[in-house]
Amino acid sequence: MNIQKLEELLQSVKAGQTSIDEAMVRLKTLPFEDLGHSRVDHHRSLRKGFPEVIWGEGKTSEQILSIMKGLKERGQNILVTRLEEKKAKKIKQVFKKSHYYPLSKTLTFLTHPVKPEGKGTILLITAGTTDIPVAEEAAVTAGIMGNRVETLYDVGVAGIHRLLSQQKRLDEARVLIVVAGMEGALPSVVGGLVDKPVIAVPTSVGYGASFGGITALLAMLNSCASGVSVVNINNGFGAGYMASLINRL
Repeated sequence: MNIQKLEELLQSVKAGQTSIDEAMVRLKTLPFEDLGHSRVDHHRSLRKGFPEVIWGEGKTSEQILSIMKGLKERGQNILVTRLEEKKAKKIKQVFKKSHYYPLSKTLTFLTHPVKPEGKGTILLITAGTTDIPVAEEAAVTAGIMGNRVETLYDVGVAGIHRLLSQQKRLDEARVLIVVAGMEGALPSVVGGLVDKPVIAVPTSVGYGASFGGITALLAMLNSCASGVSVVNINNGFGAGYMASLINRL
């Protein structure tokens, strides 16, 4: 249940349009709903300002659908991450108005229009084209959380003039998410050019010595640039969520 729906219920009780018993039935599963395979946190939207997000990897289509149905009944906007296309097709047969983003493997379903929450622009930057899927996960996340998102792709340090030519866009952003694999140098460069928060996202892109993104992760954690924070390897969702929280302040 989101804040708007809760206010509507309380106003309805106050006006005598809904009985206390009816309201209690609707509030009974407010803390969480036990589906057997999952305990869906319906209170999260009230606590954190955004509903529980569904991790699609490792869940069956049926499990995901049952969680989505519970969220839909309570008027929650829905975000599913790490969702394979095969599962997405089954879900879209039931949730026909859902939108699947194959590049980022995310799916969204809106029960109500997204309310603009962000105070400025979140700029998504990638070092290379291969980093775009992780960046797109961040973009979808930040977008459904009510933020204006712009992208600046393939501007890595191997051709740094591509980034420097976009200084105006860097300056105009309120939060920057920088996604890079290989040696993970780009967030440090961006961090040295702006006075805004930079969220660094290491990706598993790279040859053997990149160790599946560990090299980029350690490089970002050791950044000499101030104002750079780091999320886990390939965690576009975490970066988009954090950027949204910052952009709301």
